Amino acid sequence: MEQLLAQWRELEEKIRQGGGSAKIAKQHKEGKLTARERVAQLVDPGAPLLEIGLLVAWDKYDGQAPAAGVVTVCSRIEGRPAVIVANDQTVKAGAWWPETITKILRAQEVAMRNRLPIVYLVDSAGVNLPLQDGIFPGQYGAARIFYYNCLMRRKLRVPQFAAVMGMCIAGGAYLPALSDEIIMVEGTSFMGLGGPNLVKGATGQVVDAETLGGASMHTAISGVAHYRAKDDEECLAMLRDRFRNLPPPVPITSGSAPAKDPAGLRAALPADHRLPYDIENILGRIFDGEDFIEFQHDFAPEMLCAMARLEGRPVAVIANRRGFLKAQGRPRIGGIVYTESARKVAYFVENAERLGSPLIYFQDVSGFMIGSEQEQGGIIRAGAEMVESMACSTVPKIVLTINHASGAGYYAMAGQGFDPNFTLAWPTARIGVMEGDSAVQAVHGTELEKLKNTGQPAPIELQDRIQKTRADYDRWLDARYAAARGHVDALIDPIETRAMLAFTLELATVAGHRQHLILETL
Repeated sequence: MEQLLAQWRELEEKIRQGGGSAKIAKQHKEGKLTARERVAQLVDPGAPLLEIGLLVAWDKYDGQAPAAGVVTVCSRIEGRPAVIVANDQTVKAGAWWPETITKILRAQEVAMRNRLPIVYLVDSAGVNLPLQDGIFPGQYGAARIFYYNCLMRRKLRVPQFAAVMGMCIAGGAYLPALSDEIIMVEGTSFMGLGGPNLVKGATGQVVDAETLGGASMHTAISGVAHYRAKDDEECLAMLRDRFRNLPPPVPITSGSAPAKDPAGLRAALPADHRLPYDIENILGRIFDGEDFIEFQHDFAPEMLCAMARLEGRPVAVIANRRGFLKAQGRPRIGGIVYTESARKVAYFVENAERLGSPLIYFQDVSGFMIGSEQEQGGIIRAGAEMVESMACSTVPKIVLTINHASGAGYYAMAGQGFDPNFTLAWPTARIGVMEGDSAVQAVHGTELEKLKNTGQPAPIELQDRIQKTRADYDRWLDARYAAARGHVDALIDPIETRAMLAFTLELATVAGHRQHLILETL
């Protein structure tokens, strides 16, 4: 764990430097803060901060697209949970990469799903033209951003604030235009469907940037923008003022401390991911020490279901036990979903739905049990019940992958495809259809069996293919690989688990609180 954490921290620090010190200095010389400095000034001091997609694209484009050129975070502004999207101008002038679209859409989905206000800190040169085919067209191309803008404005009534703090070019100008309020910064911001060079080339008109689309023009002549700030600091202060005028946020509750010290979480897993451990040791360091009640402890014990509290908020917990267990005198393998455990979880999830209790999944699952006994027992139907109850539940769902997330078990434990509110992972997470050794058997097993029966050694060519299969799976099962492709929202230090789960739970329960306020008003 310590080795994985050190590698991850080093990578994170490098990514947070964006385009590097020279680009940062250039932005400061222009009188502008960097994207991360803007975020830091906008959020409440000491507030929790969940950065979504920090590792996205880190291993692509020869390292030229750290964080895909956009910072997407959840934090608090004036005590209210909010989503922030900030273009990083130090990364290719804030231009959009294909993964930039993915990150912005994910941030908007978080805002929509949880009814959170969203702030856009715009400073972008627009589409990265050499990569336009992965950005401009398609159902989930750039147009989807504007579609989500419209849904939030007209249907969901999610507050959207846009601060144009630099360039805002071409179609990208519709992002602030479809927001509720627009702030522009004197001397540094520009908003227009085409810049001076494009205007000259297309129409022959010669015009400077300030006259064409500067803050003075848009606030005094076109009326497109609503407020004008003298610099970045005043712009961010104006945004905080807007948040002070919003309805009150969800009240933050308090609860009892965990029964065990959270500091022990880093040592809670064995160094070898295949070895067993005590899941209660992990849960006891995360949830409140009081009111932890396990559901059907003696039935299908490979699945732990419990009602608990997290900083005073009631939650329903579902976790995989590992190791060799016994139920009704019969051996069970932890991390595997059996017919009985699938039905147990389905019933527990339906109960949580009736009670309105948010679901928190701890993934360490290797898949469903196979074999004639399980098939005859109806495991396909039981698995379908487990998936259906989870997929159709309307309460918030938060997922933490701590070790394995393999096979159909990954799906049944609220895999990302089932739209959980947030997905987090420890650096030990291993998300993939199967482990490398299993893949070798699946891909090369027939050849190996034939060679074994004839007593012949595996030829060099087959050994090379086997080695490549293992190497591919080692790479695919690395938590950083999953984070780089958005398969999890964020990697977290195990010690931060309680705080991050509590914060994501706070973010996820805003929608229900707002609905309650609306009903009270009616």
